[in-house]
Amino acid sequence: MSGGAWHAEGEPAFLSIEEAGRMLRRREISPAELAEAALARIERLNPEINAFLTVVAERARRQARLAEREFGRARGGSAAAGRIASPLFGIPIALKDNYWTRGIRTTAGSRILADFIPDKDSDVAEKLAQAGAILVGKTNMHEFAYGITNENPHYGAVHNPWALERTSGGSSGGSGAAVAAGMCFAATGTDTGGSIRIPASLCGIVGLKPTYGLVSVNRVIPLAETMDHAGPLARSVSDVCAMFQAMAGKYPEGARAPDFRRLRKDRPRRMRLGWPREYFFERVDAEVLQAIQAAAKLYESLGARIEEVRLPHVTESADPSTNIALAEAARYHESQGFFPARAADYGKDVSSRLEMGAQVRAVDYLGGLEMKRKVEQDFDDVFERVDAILAPATPITAPRIGEHEVKIGGEKETVRSALVRMNRPANLTGHPALSIPCGYTREKLPVGLQLIGPRYGEARLLAIALAYEDATEWLKRHPAL
Repeated sequence: MSGGAWHAEGEPAFLSIEEAGRMLRRREISPAELAEAALARIERLNPEINAFLTVVAERARRQARLAEREFGRARGGSAAAGRIASPLFGIPIALKDNYWTRGIRTTAGSRILADFIPDKDSDVAEKLAQAGAILVGKTNMHEFAYGITNENPHYGAVHNPWALERTSGGSSGGSGAAVAAGMCFAATGTDTGGSIRIPASLCGIVGLKPTYGLVSVNRVIPLAETMDHAGPLARSVSDVCAMFQAMAGKYPEGARAPDFRRLRKDRPRRMRLGWPREYFFERVDAEVLQAIQAAAKLYESLGARIEEVRLPHVTESADPSTNIALAEAARYHESQGFFPARAADYGKDVSSRLEMGAQVRAVDYLGGLEMKRKVEQDFDDVFERVDAILAPATPITAPRIGEHEVKIGGEKETVRSALVRMNRPANLTGHPALSIPCGYTREKLPVGLQLIGPRYGEARLLAIALAYEDATEWLKRHPAL
C-alpha cells in the first residue's frame, strides 16, 4: 500500500465497493491486499460465525494476482482498461452454496450434495467473474434453501455477527452474516419466501430481491420454480446496485436499468410511498414498529408523500402461496430422485415439508396460482398511485438459535411464520423488494425496512432506498468483532 486512508478500524474490511474501487484505481491498495484482508477475517471469524462452508483461498489469491496484472496493463492504455472499469473488478465476494461453481463443491447446505462438484458455473457466477469480482468462498445456508433460520443439521447454524447466540436468518444466512462481519464486500442469495431480505434485516445490511426472472437462476439449485429469485446482499444500497448491475439480465423495452455510477444523481426529490392498510402492520414488535414509523417520518422530511393503500387479497394469500412452494419443492426433489428415496439424509424440518408438499392437491396448487393473479393485480393497482410500498422487512429482530416460538404483542407465533409473512407476498407476485437497515433495538439488534416496487422498477426503488440511507447514520454501524 502506498497511501490512502483505511477505515477507522484500521483495515479495509468495511470500505464500500465504491471506496475500494477508487483506491484500487489510484494504486492505494492492491487486489491482493483486499483479498488477504477478507481471507484473514474469514480465518479469524468463521469458526464462531460459521458463514462459509467452502473457502477458496488459493483461487482468490490467484485471481487477485491476475487482477493486479490487468491493472498494470490498463495503465498502458490496453484493452484491459475497459474491463477494469467494472465497479466489481478486484472486489472480494461470496456465493451462496446453491449457485453452481465449476470445480468447487456446491452442497446447497445438504448431505445429499455434500460431494457435488459442478462442471459448469451458474449464469450468475459466470457474470460476476466476467465483471472481475474475486470469489473467496461459498456460504452456509438453510438446507436446500428450505428454511429461514439457517440452523443447518449437517453443517451447523450460522451465528448472527451482532449477537452470536442469535440466528442470522435464512436461507441466505451465511451470505448475510459474511457481509455484515466484513468477510467479503458482497454476496449472492436466493429468495423464495424472504431468504435475501430476512438475513439482510436481521444482520443489518441491504438485500435486494429483484423482479422475478430478471436475474438468471440457471444452474442455481431450486426451491420453488415460480417463486425463486436470485439477488445480491451488501452493506449499502450502492454496493447492492453494483452487484445487481453485474448479475441482472436485459430489461424490457421502456424500463430503465439501475446504473451504479448514476445512482446518487438519481435520488428523487419527490416520492410517493404507500403505507399498506392490510397485513403488513399486523403483529409487529413494538420496537420494530417504532423504527418503521421513524423511517416514514424521515422520508416525509425528505419530500415524500405517504398515503394509505389497500391490498385487499394479500391477507388471504398466505396458505395459497405456501401450497405453491410446498408442491413445487416436492416435485423438484422427487424429480431428482432425492425424496423420498433418501429421506433419512434430510434434516427433520425439510423432510417434513417435503412430505407436506407431496400431499398438496392439484386443486389447491391451481387455487394458489389463481390467488397469485389477484394479489399481483392488487400490487399493480397500488403502483399506479405510489412509487413504492413501505413496510417492515421482518416483524421481529433476530431470534435466538433454537427458539421456535416468539411472542409479539402478547400473542405467540412460530419463528418461521413471523419471519416469512412480511416477505412472501412479493415472492408470490414477483415484484422487486429490498430490505435496508432502519434502526437498532435496545439490545442493539438491527431492524430492517422493506421497500416494494413495481416490476422492473429497481432503478427507482434503489434510488428511494439511497435517499433514506444517505440521511441516516446506520451505514456506519458494524458488529464489534
